[in-house]
This record gives sequence, C-alpha cells and structure tokens, in this order.
Amino acid sequence: MIHIVIGTKAQLIKMAPVMSALRNAGLSYRYISTGQHRETMEEILNNFGLKGPDITLYSGPDITSIPKMLVWALRILWHTFKDRKRIFENDRKGIVLVHGDTFSTLLGALMGKAARLKVGHVESGLRSYNLFHPFPEEITRLLTFALADYYFCPGTWAIKNLERYKGVRIDMGANTLLDALEMAKSKIANISVDIPEEPYAIATLHRFENVFSKPALERLVDIVGRIAESKKVVFILHKPTFNKLKEFNLYDILQSHPRVELRPRYDYFRFIKLIDSADFVISDGGSNQEECFYLGKPILLLRQATEREEGLDVNCVLSRYDYATIKDFTENFQRFQRPPFHPAISPSDRIALECVAFQ
Repeated sequence: MIHIVIGTKAQLIKMAPVMSALRNAGLSYRYISTGQHRETMEEILNNFGLKGPDITLYSGPDITSIPKMLVWALRILWHTFKDRKRIFENDRKGIVLVHGDTFSTLLGALMGKAARLKVGHVESGLRSYNLFHPFPEEITRLLTFALADYYFCPGTWAIKNLERYKGVRIDMGANTLLDALEMAKSKIANISVDIPEEPYAIATLHRFENVFSKPALERLVDIVGRIAESKKVVFILHKPTFNKLKEFNLYDILQSHPRVELRPRYDYFRFIKLIDSADFVISDGGSNQEECFYLGKPILLLRQATEREEGLDVNCVLSRYDYATIKDFTENFQRFQRPPFHPAISPSDRIALECVAFQ
C-alpha cells in the first residue's frame, strides 16, 4: 500500500499531482493528514479534484506558533506510536511518502519507521548548508534524510547532496510543483480574481527567521515600504505573519501605506493567476522560488540563504537583505524575465512509476 502523510498547504499542493498520477495509473493510496494546517485544505483538494484524508491525526485549528507546534507534535507522536497498526492498516510491505521539510515531514518519516515500512522522501536532497538559514527546516531535512529509504530528487544537484546516504536516489528532473503549476495554468483563464489595474508586485513572506522576531519583521516592513515607493505591492498575508504584524504593532504601518494592498491568502489557482499577472514577486518561500523559475517570473528572495538552485542568478535574486541588491532588482526587474520552463517528463509520473512495486 502507498501511504501519503501530509500536514501543510504547500505539501498538499506539491503532492496533489502525485496523488493524481497514482490515481491515473490505477494505483490506490491512503492520504493521512497530520492536521498541521486545516484552513483552505478542502479548497486545494477541490482545485485538484482529489479525495479528502482517509485518516486525520489532529482536528484542531491551524498550528501557527511554536508552543502550539510542540504540543501538537507530542500529541501526534503519542497517537502514532499507540495506534500505528490502525493508522497503516497493519501494512508490512508498503511505503510512506513524505514531502519537504516541515514538522509533518519528520513526523511522517518517524511514523513510517515505527510501522516498519519503507519511507520515500519527495523533494529530497535540498540543502542550504546552514543550520540556521532556514531554521528549523535545514535540521528537519537532515533528520528526514537519515530516516528515508527512497529519495525523490528534483535534479542532479539534489542527488549529489545525498551521496553519503544509503537509500535509493531517484532524479525526477524537476519538482512536482511543476505539475501543480501546469494544472493551475490550464484552468486560471476561467477563474476570477481581483487583478490591480496598475502594474504591481506580489509579496508573500512567512518564514520563521523573518517574522518571529520584531527586528526581523521591522526590516521586512521597511523593505516592502521602500519597494512600494516605485511599485504597487499586493501583500498576501499568511496567518502567522498577520499575527506577528499585529503583535509587534507593525500592521498599521503597512495598512496605511498608499501603495501597499494587504490581502488574505488565496486558493492555489487564484494565487497563481495573481503571480502570473504580476511584474515580479517578493518572497522568502522556497515554493515561490520554484514557481517563479517554472513561470519565468522575476523573484526577489528576502533570505540569507536558500536550499534551492532553481532560478538562482537567472530569474531569481537572493538579496541577503542587502538594500543595494534590492534596489537594483526592483529598478531592473525586466532583466530577470525568462521563458517558462518545460521539462521532458512529469516528476509526479516518475514517482508513480516507482511506487508500482508497493501496490
């Protein structure tokens, strides 16, 4: 049996094409939700035409703070080790697919090992080689590498990062996000979303090191304000970012800026339509870095380091928070526009092919 453990919106978006590929290949799977995120998950499933979870390990509100994360993780671990036979239906020959670098990734890998199943890590081999940028994602990845048996890597560079591990390394040629984008692009023409009349940039910022300390978040607010002096900025607010802006009394600074428009998060297809119509993107997200590379869209990364190679120094500029770099990008963003990326094979189909042996 194929078991897919998912906890966050980003994981569901990137694993949705894998679920579709498994279904199209006639392979059944079980979707296990850790409940790390719950809001908009149903919308994502509807976007991609997929079934809901077969089992949900946590049914409370979204996990948006460190204390809540610790309590949730301990609860999931206890539930898993107590009920692992029921969770995996006494399967002894299957594979547990986990994705990315979240706490749900690590929990899923631990669950698989506790049930004595094989563990497949999707989006494997990504490294920043800096334990604190991003934190705790880099540590989560290293722990997951140690637990996994199969590594589904988005490129040869990711495979090289796994040379010291004994598992099976598989080059997918690209990230499964590419398949999600293709699905979104085929439908966005018929989707309505409020597109600004004037040229604009999209900002979406949520990473731990950027929003959970006041000095770091003050720096982001200052950078967005500076960019907005010359370009309208549509700022898509993640829940933790919104909460921290309020907590640190920074929300009103952005809200009162005449060229900054604050909006709540969208479902994936509408978000892609907004990005597709924007001049450029300002982000700290790895998924956004990948999306913009595949779309050929200029993106400014507000990070010190990135674990991904997609688009770096091509359509993607790693700012390292340097104001001169940021200014040069915003004044010359057209220089980073590129044609869309089209690989020869579907990464999700490649994963489905490998999973046939576990059906």
